[in-house]
Amino acid sequence: MLTVVLSVLIVITAVLAIWGEYKPARAQKYIFKPLTTILIILIPLVGVNNETPAYKWLIVVGLILCLGGDIFLMLSPKYFIAGLVSFLIGHIFYIIAFVNDAGFNLGLGWLLPLAVYGAAFYRFLAPGLGKLREPVILYLLAILTMIWQALGRWSALATTGALLAAAGAALFVISDSVLAADRFRQKFQSARVIVLSTYWAAQWLIAFSVITA
Repeated sequence: MLTVVLSVLIVITAVLAIWGEYKPARAQKYIFKPLTTILIILIPLVGVNNETPAYKWLIVVGLILCLGGDIFLMLSPKYFIAGLVSFLIGHIFYIIAFVNDAGFNLGLGWLLPLAVYGAAFYRFLAPGLGKLREPVILYLLAILTMIWQALGRWSALATTGALLAAAGAALFVISDSVLAADRFRQKFQSARVIVLSTYWAAQWLIAFSVITA
């Protein structure tokens, strides 16, 4: 019941945060953007854990690091790298969580399409990357490895929790892809709605993967 209440609150605060992105005053965004992620972090902490304790705490640490990334990206552009690093380390914790109980998946069935997507998307971004080329490459490798292992874990375990984590990883890739396209190629008005809605849906699914059998 508590996780249902949290989920309702997450939807409300997410809507307020996204609305705040389009308002001149920044106070609404500064309050509700981190609050939404904090509420998501509470889900694996208050829900009944149906995964191993190691999986739970690796996911929680990953969520906390992403909260740090949220905060850095709300600040001035000079903190962009700090935000990128926070999310990158968060993805590393997610990777460890996915590998911890299913082993490192080497299946080419998932790897090949992800590699093709990564190469094509990097080529699309490359003209606008400038000095951020290397950090973006590292981040792209991390998030693609994260979804690769999430999908591999789902294939190996075939549980609802593993499916939620894989779906969350996929939404994370969509969110970050739109964010990168908006930042490095061409800004568009609806980017913030798409980025934040898919991002919080991704985090919600990953958080719920801890408490779903």
